Amino acid sequence: MVEANLVIVADFSSEPEAEIAKSALEAAGIDAMIQSDTAGHMRTHIAWSGAGFRILVREEDVTAAREVLESPAQDINSDPESGE
Repeated sequence: MVEANLVIVADFSSEPEAEIAKSALEAAGIDAMIQSDTAGHMRTHIAWSGAGFRILVREEDVTAAREVLESPAQDINSDPESGE
């Protein structure tokens, strides 16, 4: 089994925000995971008061992951041909 070095590429104050970011990375073909201290989801307020929810990716995916997370979201109702 090959070990991968994981790097934090973003952190969020809420779990839904972290889940959206993780989904965006996975849609771009980048494996990602969320790290948080919630005592097994029994005490989610712990993460809110501490480090929050961190997105981790493999070291070799850091640049691509940051590009995905920093790119503006596209409106699903927009027409890519017209630029609107």
